[in-house]
Amino acid sequence: MAKLWSPAAFRVLLTICCVPQIMLHSHVSAEEYYIRQPPRSVIQTPNKRSESDPQQVHISLAGKDYIRVSWITDDKEAESVVEYGKLPGRYNTMATGEHTSYQFFFYKSGKIHHVKIGPLEPATTYYYRCGGRGPEFSFKMPPASFPIEFAIVGDLGQTEWTNSTLEHVGSKDYDVLLLPGDLSYADFQQPLWDSFGRLVEPYASSRPWMVTEGNHEIESIPIILPHAFKAYNARWLMPYEESGSSSNLYYSFDVAGAHIIMLGSYTDFDEDSAQYKWLKTPWIFVLLHAPWYNTNTAHQGEGESMRNSMEELLYNARVDVVFAGHVHAYERFTRIYDNKADPCGPIYITIGDGGNREGLALEFKEPKSPLSMFQESSFGHARLKILDETRAHWSWYRNNDSDAVIADEVRLESLSTSKQCWGITDGQESSSSSSSSSVTKDEL
Repeated sequence: MAKLWSPAAFRVLLTICCVPQIMLHSHVSAEEYYIRQPPRSVIQTPNKRSESDPQQVHISLAGKDYIRVSWITDDKEAESVVEYGKLPGRYNTMATGEHTSYQFFFYKSGKIHHVKIGPLEPATTYYYRCGGRGPEFSFKMPPASFPIEFAIVGDLGQTEWTNSTLEHVGSKDYDVLLLPGDLSYADFQQPLWDSFGRLVEPYASSRPWMVTEGNHEIESIPIILPHAFKAYNARWLMPYEESGSSSNLYYSFDVAGAHIIMLGSYTDFDEDSAQYKWLKTPWIFVLLHAPWYNTNTAHQGEGESMRNSMEELLYNARVDVVFAGHVHAYERFTRIYDNKADPCGPIYITIGDGGNREGLALEFKEPKSPLSMFQESSFGHARLKILDETRAHWSWYRNNDSDAVIADEVRLESLSTSKQCWGITDGQESSSSSSSSSVTKDEL
């Protein structure tokens, strides 16, 4: 960072940003200035299908290897079913889902269908039909691993410029579209939700669209219409339940190697809110095999290269406990980061003592490390009881013939509640200000 913000670097950056004659792309000449284009008119996309045919079809990710297909019919008797398969016109699987509708003053929506299909194979094209009739649609599942490409567009609306944007999006392949709010710009005019759904259908029916709400989705009036997001929640159902959220206004999902969090700007987000508590996972545990910290003479240093690569990542995520095996003994450390006691680091526990055929690792290094709180070469097992969002209890049971005897136990406090730890920006600063005795006091 020091090199990046040196005076010389700042002067270069200032020149690029503030002098219009210097362009960022070498193929653009100084005379080719960009002129902001004016807004274009709103377009309304009519329904050209029958009452029973599906319209406004769009898909979204709905948990690992699953897709949710959503659509609307004017026919209230239409079935909420999706037929699908890997070949055009050949549907060897069928799924049944749910439906809903809503009324907004004098407007009454069509029948809104949501059907979850799967499990599906990654990077595979599927062909599907909604409600047992109407046109065939197809989509391609995202890949299981990198590379993956997202298309990202916000504040879409439905103007001639929207059409242009969608054409550009569709001109190049992508895996998932992310839309951070402001979809239809219906703003109380409910038919515009229908028009928007028809406008985006060619794109949203062929790739998962993952959206979150914006201010134009609120659509509430104090006293008269107190419940916000009525149309948005009914039409654009996202995987909030699959991610442990209590609201469609915020959720998360995993795709390939990415974890995406969609937050709600227009629902409660203070420290007492459901969204805040959902986002701030109270407990984080990591399991691996070769221990990163180990004072037993067996398997010394075998986890060191992994520790060097990943310890900072776990530390910044405020992992509470790291469990390891490999060494055939039991050992519990204090909270550690970078070989020093640190109240914001994980507790490291080796529990490779289940009863393997190779026997126990009997020798520990001398003198005993001050970081090692308890060590014993015995077979056994442990119990971790999470009491609530802040407190847990750990106990290790030594095998004593037919009995299991508690030999080590400790109370744990989640790092999610530590204001000190979440206020730290440089992981190196905290270790110098905290002694191992204070860490032990917090644990015991």
